[in-house]
Amino acid sequence: MPVGIIGGTGFSEIPGFEPERQEVTTCFGAVPVFRGNLGGKEALFVPRHGADRRLAPHQIPYQANITALQSLDCTHILATNAVGAIREDIEPGHLVVPDQFLDFTTRRPLSLAEGLDEEIPHIDVTNPYCDYLRRLIAEQAWEMGLVIHQDVVYVCTEGPRFETPAEISMFAQLGGDVVGMTGVPEVVLAREAGICYASVGVATNYAAGLAGEALSADEVYELMDEVRPSLFELLREALSRIDPDTACSCRQ
Repeated sequence: MPVGIIGGTGFSEIPGFEPERQEVTTCFGAVPVFRGNLGGKEALFVPRHGADRRLAPHQIPYQANITALQSLDCTHILATNAVGAIREDIEPGHLVVPDQFLDFTTRRPLSLAEGLDEEIPHIDVTNPYCDYLRRLIAEQAWEMGLVIHQDVVYVCTEGPRFETPAEISMFAQLGGDVVGMTGVPEVVLAREAGICYASVGVATNYAAGLAGEALSADEVYELMDEVRPSLFELLREALSRIDPDTACSCRQ
């Protein structure tokens, strides 16, 4: 069974990965999926922002991406996200593995059943991210000497604008640790599809009002350029250690 990788900002291709591109047609539209071998396993790579990297966070076809991977019998998904740190101890360059999220998106489809003649799926998201994958990622990061934070609450906003300092202050009071624009509904749709899902977030900056200066997309790309080689290695090694036969409630 293939393993999926959804690449976020600064992660639109994987060095050493020589895949074949295929267009996967779903009821939510067509998705470019790159299929090849990585870490000794069959891998399916989906660039979240599109093959030409032009899709803003609110334009991403989340339903189509997850449905495409599901149709190709994908059992596990490792995703990457750029995030802004709300907690002081999460410094730029650090990695995070979220275990909970707060959803502040406003206009995104939140189910694979929307628009279809299917039963409404009231899925349990007590543990929205796969504990097995989260543990595997953290262990691999420790072996590599990387700083990685677990038990992190990911706040997802609509984007594409950055947040205001007032919003960040509110998120902090609600228990948010990092903020991003792409984690939801992706994690929810993966759970609905019965696919194990975990995300590796890269703290590219402190969130608005915490850094003492205006935010820019340039600093996000610059930090991702620095972290990218380590992130590639982390995902490759983590992917190689995935046991598809591991019992997991995510797929029930």
